[in-house]
Amino acid sequence: MPRGFSRRIIQHGILLCTSAASTCFLGQYMLEKNKLRASSVPLHRPAVWLDDYPSREAQIDIMSKESEYDIVVVGGGATGCGVAVDAASRGLKVALVEKYDFSSGTSSRSTKLIHGGVRYLQKAIMQFDSEQYHMVKEALSERGNLLKIAPHLSYPLPIMLPVYKWYLLPYYYAGIKAYDLVSGRQLLRWSYVISKTKALELFPMLKKEKLVGAIVYYDGQHNDARMNIALAFTAIRMGANIANHCTVTDFIHENIEINSSDGKTETKKIIRGVKCLDRYRNKEFIIRAKCVVNATGPYTDEIRQLDDPATPKICQPSAGVHIVLPDYYSPTNMGLLDPNTSDGRVIFFLPWQKHTMAGTTDTSCEVTDYPSPSTEDVYFILDEIKNYLSSDIQVRRGDVLAAWSGIRPLVLNPNKKDTQSIARNHIIHVSDSGLVTIGGGKWTTYRQMAEETVDRCIQSAQLQPKNNCVTKGLILNGGEKWTATSYIRLVQDYGIETEVAIHLSNTYGDQANKVADLSSLTGKRWPVIGKRLHAEFPYIEAEVSYAIKEYARTAVDILARRTRLSFLNVIAAEEALPRIIDIMTRELNWNEKKQKEEMDRAKTFLLREMGLNLKRDMRRNVPINFTREEMSYYMKHFRQIDVENKGFLTLSDLKRHLQVSDSDISQEELRILMHEVDQNQNGIIETEEFLQLMSAINTGAVSTSHFIKAARIGKMKGTSGVERSGGGV
Repeated sequence: MPRGFSRRIIQHGILLCTSAASTCFLGQYMLEKNKLRASSVPLHRPAVWLDDYPSREAQIDIMSKESEYDIVVVGGGATGCGVAVDAASRGLKVALVEKYDFSSGTSSRSTKLIHGGVRYLQKAIMQFDSEQYHMVKEALSERGNLLKIAPHLSYPLPIMLPVYKWYLLPYYYAGIKAYDLVSGRQLLRWSYVISKTKALELFPMLKKEKLVGAIVYYDGQHNDARMNIALAFTAIRMGANIANHCTVTDFIHENIEINSSDGKTETKKIIRGVKCLDRYRNKEFIIRAKCVVNATGPYTDEIRQLDDPATPKICQPSAGVHIVLPDYYSPTNMGLLDPNTSDGRVIFFLPWQKHTMAGTTDTSCEVTDYPSPSTEDVYFILDEIKNYLSSDIQVRRGDVLAAWSGIRPLVLNPNKKDTQSIARNHIIHVSDSGLVTIGGGKWTTYRQMAEETVDRCIQSAQLQPKNNCVTKGLILNGGEKWTATSYIRLVQDYGIETEVAIHLSNTYGDQANKVADLSSLTGKRWPVIGKRLHAEFPYIEAEVSYAIKEYARTAVDILARRTRLSFLNVIAAEEALPRIIDIMTRELNWNEKKQKEEMDRAKTFLLREMGLNLKRDMRRNVPINFTREEMSYYMKHFRQIDVENKGFLTLSDLKRHLQVSDSDISQEELRILMHEVDQNQNGIIETEEFLQLMSAINTGAVSTSHFIKAARIGKMKGTSGVERSGGGV
């Protein structure tokens, strides 16, 4: 028998035997331990379901006039809105205020996965850790529920785990099969092993050297910011009073007399409400409540110390950076998991919104309103990506279309004596004054966290709910009548182009027709309605008007959360910004001062928080290192435009040169070309800026240049070309 053939038989035999033994053992354990009794509650709609709801400003007026709420929630992220949904579904009177916008913090900056955590299950098995096991089991149950209650916003996603060593294949296979089994009845689809050939067929960009095969398993994916907004408006339609852009400035305390254990009367300070500031109208108001919930994520300690300045801090913030790349970096329906990065962290490489998202890092940080991605973290992710992609693919810095950082609010458990250990799951703590704090956890388990939080509120404040928790299976706003083919009706009934119709259907669910009703005529034969905000994206102008009805009050609300433009392509977001402000000006009656404030705030947001600053840093940090021939070649082109030999280029120089070149270009396109090269924004293109762009193109720090194409500056013979990727940062 040939030696190679015997070797393959032995390898396959070891794989099959080891995998079978491991999976059977784990499967039997899981079946006996849990009996696969994951809940499968049927879908249902809320008992109270309003067809319309008050404006944001009306909500604030209602809250300020209400005599007393059962619960007021501070924080409009996934957890806070989840608490509002749970409390409202039990018939409790609930209010919620959010400092910025719904999901403006961590909840919009996640990895976009609805998952149990494969790596946590691995630790649970290897370390015989029951706490981590139960955490994974709970998350997998919640994963199944979330996919059902918001079908328009979430869906199963296959994720590939490539294997480059034979002995690791049975190890990973057993672990993934255990993940399947722990899912119980909420299993999405069974995982499976594929050959090297099949892996490369499904993921052609994968590095093929030494690849022995791969494992494919399933988790969920969603539009996190939109899911958060769906939670907020589910609570609103159930009767909750909710407002964004309202910050809590102080608590309302009341002293009450209680009997101590020794029979003496003592005075105790308890919370009876919150003082708020409407940041949009600069108006103060008060909300009175029997119980206050602190669901502020990274700001947990700030709210706790507002109640009691002596309270020790429990939040241990950690920054996670993600980057977005063009769609050609990954298949349209297959993610990738890198379980062994150079520093032990896990990297996901996922298709999302017709782009490719990669992340995340995990670095200790300080709490800030403006988390920023660092150049080091972006380079780390790019370097890790290179390890798994084919050598045919040039991973370039200029391909990064957007980058952001989210602060993960890890917490210490104040309920335990050992307060130095970080809680692996969420914690709920009730202070002496009655402040209920919910901290930690993750997106997937928001509903379970909310249920437990409301239970504690009922217990601590002696509330009287009309019924027990009913949020398992409670369908969210937009999901009730949605089907996968709902977009077809939008195309047929309104004359919207298919790509836009799919986007509207998958974003707003059965409420998409309300956006279509606000759409204006395009003036074209087709599409009939639906003017785009940006030619490269399916977002339309009517979404800005609809977002205002959904309480959007800043341009950033639109760029980052009502659409996901700033998360997908920060340059496109900057280009769409003026039109967004025009529409908001018309709808909200902004004056010139307000328009300028919004423009400046949005540009700062894009620069600081969405990675636009990285584009400029990458350009500036690229050394101008040309050979004598290259320098002569590029300076020759520069002088052809600078006919007056001034040493710099003006807008007039560009216009004259392009007219000579017979280029048909508008004034707006000229402005874009100028803006692309003029890094210090002084209205001229200096020689150094020109050469910096040429060098950045040559090194890949900039992936494409409209300026070079318009000016017809070709590459020198013998230098490698750089293909267009859609514009990077």
